[in-house]
Amino acid sequence: MAYIQERISKTGKKSYRALIRMRGYSSVSATFPRKTDAVLWAKETETAMHQGKYFKSSESRKRTVADLVDRYLDRVRKDSEERHENLKFMLLWWKQEIGHCILSNLTKAIISEKIDLLAATTWKLKNGTIKNISPARVNRYIAAFSHACTIAVNEWEWLESNPFQKISKLREPRGRTRFLDDDERARLLTECKKSKAQYLYPVVILALSTGSRQSEILGLKWKDIDFARKCIILHKTKNKEKRVVPLSGHAYDLIKELSRVRRIDTDLVFPSPSDPKQHWDVRASWDFAVKKAAIPDFRFHDLRHSAASYLAMNGATLAEISEVLGHKTLAMVSSDVPIQVKHTMYAE
Repeated sequence: MAYIQERISKTGKKSYRALIRMRGYSSVSATFPRKTDAVLWAKETETAMHQGKYFKSSESRKRTVADLVDRYLDRVRKDSEERHENLKFMLLWWKQEIGHCILSNLTKAIISEKIDLLAATTWKLKNGTIKNISPARVNRYIAAFSHACTIAVNEWEWLESNPFQKISKLREPRGRTRFLDDDERARLLTECKKSKAQYLYPVVILALSTGSRQSEILGLKWKDIDFARKCIILHKTKNKEKRVVPLSGHAYDLIKELSRVRRIDTDLVFPSPSDPKQHWDVRASWDFAVKKAAIPDFRFHDLRHSAASYLAMNGATLAEISEVLGHKTLAMVSSDVPIQVKHTMYAE
């Protein structure tokens, strides 16, 4: 039930305090200079309470986007420091752009305007080339903030609904299907062997023979390698599911050789020379080797496509390739197998 109380200050100025007491809620009140404002607030608040929406609406009026981002990042950090680092830059961009916005005022129009701004972003590379942000990258920004809003709706009751529900992601171009031919593979491995970087050659061999991602390989610890069973147990994977991949042939020999000269101050298979607690950074050595091998338009992740194509050409089914690569669906593994190889598989 609502009560309107008239108050007079020492200076003689009038104000009106609206007080609401309702079963199941703590008493709430607000003060206004005009009685009509106090009555209107009381009616709206009582209606929200009867509909079971008062808590959410009141929180959304008190909280800002900055509050949401800060709390969400704290939550993510407690679960995974690595995921926190991946999301931090993207969510802080949203905070910088609309951190001041009250959650109750966060609309599709405001978000869409910022998505358009983000999609028009460019930056200058070291060689002077101007590069546009990719649709895929923009979609990661959208997904990061959207998930934070979902948590705010379902768990914190800071929002009535997720404003991203009616916002479409940008259309992305078809995924890359680049893989090494025999000559390119020979040239690349030759340059990796010649590299001054101790770990480059075994890391590339592992990528080609197991199809593992760069982060999975560089994050390997010696306890993850089972020499007796000739396999690697990947604990930190993209889909957060443990995966076992075979370790055999030349890859097994290289890792076995590394184990004989392993560092005793770290459990990492590929530790950084400057900080054994961190894994080695492959980028500079990789880029130099690819350049020396004269292989155009080839990224480290394309080694995964190459591994998938080699498995397919050796008679592995899509289901078997999916198990090795750690894909949850056959549609996902299909994107890693080049169309030329698929034709060969189906022809057989």
